[in-house]
Amino acid sequence: MKENKMSRRSFLKAGAFASAAGMLAAAPAAAHAAAPNVDKAAEEENGLLGIFGGKPKYVFLFIGDGMGTAQIQSARFYKGTVENNGAVTEGELSFTQFPEVGSVTTYDSTSFCPDSASTATSIATGHKTESGVINMCPWTRDVPYETIAEKLHAQKNYKVGVVSSVNIDHATPAAFYAHQKTRKNYYAIGKELAASGFEYFAGGEFQKVNGDGTGPNNHEIAAQNGYNVVTRQADAAALKAGAGKTLIIAEALADGKAMNYSMDAAAGEWQLTDYVKKGIELLDNKKGFFLMTESGKIDWACHANDAAASIHDVLEMSNAVQTAVDFYNAHPNDTLILVTADHETGGMAIGYKTTNYDTFLTNLTHQKMSYAKFDSTYVKGYIANKTPFEAAMADVKANFGLTLPTDPDAAKAGKLLLTDYEVENLRKAYERTLAVGSSSQKEMSQQDYELYGTYIPFSMAVCHTINHKSGMDHTTYAHTGAPVNIYALGVGAEKFRGVFDNTEIYHKLAELTGVQ
Repeated sequence: MKENKMSRRSFLKAGAFASAAGMLAAAPAAAHAAAPNVDKAAEEENGLLGIFGGKPKYVFLFIGDGMGTAQIQSARFYKGTVENNGAVTEGELSFTQFPEVGSVTTYDSTSFCPDSASTATSIATGHKTESGVINMCPWTRDVPYETIAEKLHAQKNYKVGVVSSVNIDHATPAAFYAHQKTRKNYYAIGKELAASGFEYFAGGEFQKVNGDGTGPNNHEIAAQNGYNVVTRQADAAALKAGAGKTLIIAEALADGKAMNYSMDAAAGEWQLTDYVKKGIELLDNKKGFFLMTESGKIDWACHANDAAASIHDVLEMSNAVQTAVDFYNAHPNDTLILVTADHETGGMAIGYKTTNYDTFLTNLTHQKMSYAKFDSTYVKGYIANKTPFEAAMADVKANFGLTLPTDPDAAKAGKLLLTDYEVENLRKAYERTLAVGSSSQKEMSQQDYELYGTYIPFSMAVCHTINHKSGMDHTTYAHTGAPVNIYALGVGAEKFRGVFDNTEIYHKLAELTGVQ
């Protein structure tokens, strides 16, 4: 006869329930007073009235794509120094005040410098896979992995929401509802979104919305599966609780059909915070919900070495997290908030060779737009019209503060006055922009790639110059293998302290919520 064995985890859980049962038998009145409106089934589900921490009924997972510690600290330093007239003062973000902090490794089956598909797979399923693969086993890619969102939806009847500031079928959001051999199967990912049954999606446009043109587009497929497909901000604002399954595509789309960078958003334009607020309104219910929110353009900014755009998107993510904190304050015994990253992007550094032991982050207040908006607003016209360098530099002065030595305002430019060396670097990049524009790595010399990556040379030279004058730098246009932080608040937050692998985020969530 096979011996029945109990795992250590099951043994401890059984002991805890036995102890709790004894405590409740000894003091039933006190137990009832602690939660007078919770029915017996809910009491069991929430771990006997939370005596041993309970189970979170409302789970918020925020992922700052590419958001390493330098991205967080640069935002804190920027906020502190700008709000205090340049003083060396650190500002606080909503999540940097959380009581529990951990450090998470991010490597995948392919590389120590992973991509978003594999790292989001690790977070969503607890499994490693190859770079570029979404929720499929590595190498053979023939076994799909079920995600924490899918399990909470199917096993616990939680409502589920997925929000992203980039395309809603991009790798990170897709890793919570899709299963694909390659992250580039965008149309198929969109079909999986519609089939997921999740109650709320919001973000940028599908990348291959029309597929090959022979079938219905991703909007039509979602509508066929019972979704309200909303593409106007006014219609999104009008949605109320009970609206049913909803897909919101941001009305104002920018580079890559994603949402605007925070620093580029027009007055009144919805940003990440607004989509989180709407998600809470549509998802809130007595059984519980899981809401994953990605700030995806932190990653895009860092790929392009645009420190200011990264900082402003981290600050906007902090605002979005504060919305969850406000919800937590109303439901402290039922809510868990996690804030982390999938990987670090850009190799961001606070400190630069020519600023020695100092930074001048207030210089970044002179940057009025992201590199992407500068490309679309100005550089596109320079290329078409063969605009003279000096005329282009007038726009650079207006939007970045960088000032030529020959400019009438040179004496007032302060630390943003360009040196002859910097002027020549900008001129060289401008000439290459008019002659070549952006290019692929394989078509560039090593020197050109190191200087500009695959971006518009002039825009990269401008970003690098203001970064360096501010005391910021980057080592790469790609991802790095640096660990990332995780911040936790609420029910079970203590499980996320310490040093662990990103796959453990899934396992800790699964244990806390009781999914199998």
